[in-house]
Amino acid sequence: MNSPTPCSRSWSISEGSLKRYVHFASESCIQELLSASDSNRFGNGNDGWKILTLDNGVEISKRRSGSLHTFRSRWLLKSVSPQQFITVANAIDAAKQWDGDLVEAKYIKDLEDNLSIIRLRFGENSKPLFRNREFIVYERRETMEDGTLVVAVASLPKEIAAGLHPKQNNAIRGLLLQSGWVVEKLEDDSCMVTYVVQLDPAGWVPKCFVNRLNTKLVMIIENLRTLAEACPTNGVTVSTQE
Repeated sequence: MNSPTPCSRSWSISEGSLKRYVHFASESCIQELLSASDSNRFGNGNDGWKILTLDNGVEISKRRSGSLHTFRSRWLLKSVSPQQFITVANAIDAAKQWDGDLVEAKYIKDLEDNLSIIRLRFGENSKPLFRNREFIVYERRETMEDGTLVVAVASLPKEIAAGLHPKQNNAIRGLLLQSGWVVEKLEDDSCMVTYVVQLDPAGWVPKCFVNRLNTKLVMIIENLRTLAEACPTNGVTVSTQE
């Protein structure tokens, strides 16, 4: 007779409470993304960002606080409009770039037109960093008063995530502390894109991967740029923040 599987801790939460929590958490994430996009435009400053590479208009920076590593990729995309790039600036397309063995990408719940809960699951053929990892994330999309487009993506707390979608089979619940894009319109239908990601600090990310992340970020934005160039420029709408 098999022993019963111990239950992980989970919270039951009403849709109203979930919406209020995600609004609060995503607003904080949006402000962090905007701050990261504004800082250190003309060289190293005193805000903790350290430029790792700066080549052909591509800047890769890192900021560390204790065990937390936050990475920022900033790129001038010529002849790609913000409306084009925003179509591929989302949790699912980004997950496909991190690892090709994304076996499930499912919208669990739409809280509002611009606010969704998404499940991302990687399979057994993924690279070790993502093998059998599962993420329950929110995605919020906003247009700021100056026209800047922002997409915030981060994991829900594990207790709330377990209540919404219990972990299945041998999946390992991963944690994306903070990520997202800031897309600013420039002249000549071009845009400046800032992509920020903060990874799980609890021993999940090996040091060798942290040291190679700058190369990975360049590849991710380059691949997303290629996808964006194939997208039409019309028919894209993003919520406007009041």
